[in-house]
Amino acid sequence: MGSVMFYHLTRSSAEQTARVLITRALAQGWPLMLRGTDPAELNRLDARLWTVPETGFVPHGMEGGPHDARQPLLLGTGAAVNGAQGLLLIDGAETTAEEARRLERVWILFDGDNPARLAHARQQWKDLTAAGLPAQYWSEETGRWAKKAEKPPS
Repeated sequence: MGSVMFYHLTRSSAEQTARVLITRALAQGWPLMLRGTDPAELNRLDARLWTVPETGFVPHGMEGGPHDARQPLLLGTGAAVNGAQGLLLIDGAETTAEEARRLERVWILFDGDNPARLAHARQQWKDLTAAGLPAQYWSEETGRWAKKAEKPPS
């Protein structure tokens, strides 16, 4: 059973934080799924992962391509069909406790300045921890990431 990591974004963008997490997970050999809710945002992120060299090229593909199952990082709105061991959720995307249990890690990135996203993340915390999944809550409000809460598995 993996763990769920909540990232309360107040200074960094979802893209900046996701790049760090993606780089670390791919270095461990984990295939990943980055799931969003806004196709336009996923397309923007797709273009930036191909062209922005800040942290280097990130190999990936967009959902619906001919090689989805072989992508080290798959961006989309649907199921992780690439054998993902990690799942990044942005823009209020969802996971289930059943799906999260099969993964090494789930990262939920949410905009702390958006009341709807904050409320949604709080509900996800309640639902996933009530299902027995271990979870950590991280915040960058002081300028550095700090763990603010942790729930062990039950």
